[in-house]
Amino acid sequence: MFVIREAFTEDLDQIHEVAKHLDTVNLPDDRDTLERLIAQSQKSFAGGLDPLKREYLFVLVDLDKKQVIGTSMIHAQHGTRRAPHIFFDVIEEERYSETLDRHFRHQVLRIGYNYSGPTEIGGLILSPTYRGSPHRLGKLLSYVRFVLMGAHRDWFRDEVLSELLPPLQPDGTSKLWESLGRHFTGMTYQEADRISQQNKEFIRALFPQDPIYVCLLPKDVQELIGVVGPETKGVEKMLRKIGFVYAERIDPFDGGPHFIAKTDEVSLLSTIKRADVVATGELDEGRPWGIVAVERAEAPRFLACGTRFRLEGGQVGLPPLARETLGLAAGEPVWVQPTP
Repeated sequence: MFVIREAFTEDLDQIHEVAKHLDTVNLPDDRDTLERLIAQSQKSFAGGLDPLKREYLFVLVDLDKKQVIGTSMIHAQHGTRRAPHIFFDVIEEERYSETLDRHFRHQVLRIGYNYSGPTEIGGLILSPTYRGSPHRLGKLLSYVRFVLMGAHRDWFRDEVLSELLPPLQPDGTSKLWESLGRHFTGMTYQEADRISQQNKEFIRALFPQDPIYVCLLPKDVQELIGVVGPETKGVEKMLRKIGFVYAERIDPFDGGPHFIAKTDEVSLLSTIKRADVVATGELDEGRPWGIVAVERAEAPRFLACGTRFRLEGGQVGLPPLARETLGLAAGEPVWVQPTP
């Protein structure tokens, strides 16, 4: 059986092992950063921070092995006055010469900043040995974030962002960075990525503020603009299914495409229901499947699993294993999110 809950301090070693498979700004292969992230997440789930300063780190646990096998995250607001959300807008510009009767459409990158949002979902990683599982673990990790957002809509911004990984080199290097960012910073991709986790001032100070014409970049780099990496295709498919679209924006470091959605237009949020638990027997394959989550005052403050359920009015029938996994008593309120 698998369960999703908030990260605990004692999960650090196992989360670090999971992070090695991703190693991004959101979930870096850096023990000190992960330790700070877990502490921030615990304060967030406990309600000890202003809602827009919260960062929630979820972990997926294989209960049989007592092992963390995946993570996902929510940043309530990505982009502040001290640490703005930075991106390249991908723009099409037309040029025409009447004298030569020549017309060109140029793709242009223009740096942009956002100082007041949006909510960002990220840090999604599932250990390779569990990918393709019939338990829909990737979907669980991705969609559980919207359970919390739907349950507490006022804690989050009106737009949700997901920055997807682009195709990278085998060593994790970005071709876009080597052709662009490195020339303006004098740093390797890994160095710049590490520094940006704590301070992005150097991007504002050193990156060109004027538009950059993509045609001046090598052909193989041009072809990567806005492209989703092969290992992230499944995430893109899930996001598009629930209402996200490509924002015509990319990450200024690796060129990863940004996908956005209006929070209230994410289809999953409209399906979330609050219901009281009732005992039931095993449910057949004809019953809907989804995520059931419970919130409590003491840790684990957030606990969820995937299960079949029977929802009737304000009551939800859950099979014995789901009730046992979440420690649910009859009459206890839970959140139910049917998943597509």
